[in-house]
Amino acid sequence: MVNMRHPRALQYLNGLILRRRARLDLSVALRQLHITAPRRTDGVYPALTEMRVKIPYSEALRKQREEGYDPTAKSNTPETPQDRDLTPKKMSESFHRVVLPLARDPWLMDNYLNSNGRIRLGTIFMDLDALSGVIAYKHTGESVTTVTAAVDRITINHPLKELCDLELSGQVTFATGRSSMEISLQVVKAPENGAGVNKEDVLMTCAFTMVSLDPATKKPVAIAPLQIETAEECRLFDLGQKNYNAKKALARTALRKQTPNDMESDLIHAMWLRQLEYHDPNISTRKPDNVVYMNNTTMLSSQIMQPQYRNRHNFMIFGGFLLKQTFELAFCCAASFSHSRPTFISLDPSTFDNPVPVGSVLYLTATVAYTDPLLVAVGKDNRDTLEWGQKESVVSNGPETSKYTRVQIRIDSKVRNIEHGETKPTGQFNYTFLVEKDIRVMPRTYSEFMIWIDARRRAERVSASIDGSLSTENKGPVHDDGKKDRVTE
Repeated sequence: MVNMRHPRALQYLNGLILRRRARLDLSVALRQLHITAPRRTDGVYPALTEMRVKIPYSEALRKQREEGYDPTAKSNTPETPQDRDLTPKKMSESFHRVVLPLARDPWLMDNYLNSNGRIRLGTIFMDLDALSGVIAYKHTGESVTTVTAAVDRITINHPLKELCDLELSGQVTFATGRSSMEISLQVVKAPENGAGVNKEDVLMTCAFTMVSLDPATKKPVAIAPLQIETAEECRLFDLGQKNYNAKKALARTALRKQTPNDMESDLIHAMWLRQLEYHDPNISTRKPDNVVYMNNTTMLSSQIMQPQYRNRHNFMIFGGFLLKQTFELAFCCAASFSHSRPTFISLDPSTFDNPVPVGSVLYLTATVAYTDPLLVAVGKDNRDTLEWGQKESVVSNGPETSKYTRVQIRIDSKVRNIEHGETKPTGQFNYTFLVEKDIRVMPRTYSEFMIWIDARRRAERVSASIDGSLSTENKGPVHDDGKKDRVTE
């Protein structure tokens, strides 16, 4: 029997208690490290990440090395079963909904806030792309590889005025049995249980085009068409068909295939004449301080692609990460150009041309491609009729100075392997912002003029969409003009 009153016995007992407490604390710490969510590595909402990332990268890499499998190589032997079920599917079968509890979870909110306490739209774009992938696989099944081919549009409908829980939802709204499908998504202020969504609570709407490929040959494969049942589904399907036809028409009139039309040629000539005046010592006209040459607006970015941003096929980067990176570079470019905080209006039709492999280097180039109102305009006599910084007033007889400028940023992306070998273009992304400043961009070279004309065409389509949505007779979604207060970038 140990005498507990003996000093050495008490010292031994105290030491034993301290050692046991230390082991307990260490055990708790290890247990907390072990239960840390392993998939919260890329800023995407965990529920969506878990649907996208199936196995740890270390396991995928080990399997690749053991089997000698090259995920980027194309095979002549298709893997897609020839007897796949292509029975028409309902829109509702692909519907998926996720609620981001931002107002209820401050730690989750940390992933979505910028330095000013506003919601980073780039993180929402990542979630939207991840959600579109979930919806696509609900329609196609797991036997095909589905990739993001294009973002047809992302527009702000009603800007958020307060931080709140957000609901992301969508479904396949256009599929005819070919390899592509259109997925329509929306982000809304999460309604109360059982309540419907009010139009005023719709933050943004968007559409993604997804394409299904054979996993081995990387060639397009057919998918199930949609079965239309209701009048609303018919409206959504017709809108998808209209978008599909519009993209085909735009491809036929692209500047790579057709020269600028007469009005565009007149604008190019008028801007060229204005540049000559700026440098003519015999006249007093000089380039205003608010006119910036296009080549001086360029901003560059390069980044190595890490596996934390991979797609469900493990060795390619998922499209949402590219959207986030291009959006934030476009935001920086617009801010640098205007020396003000830009307000996001829309992501205009943008394409994903080639996949981005894990381990490659991604190069992004941002350029102010267009500003509205115009620097110059041409009248019926084909001469420039407006001075810089003015626009035709609808209500007055003369020109007026614009308080706001709509700025379109073009992002060109390319990828090359780590050894700086082959380089491939990976896509073009077009973002439109509004800045509270009177500022213009001016192209000087023929290539810059083509960028300017292409962006002008895109801006006209955005303006027509906004003007049309503001009509009282239009039943489509309302588009934000960028001038209202908000808690988003």
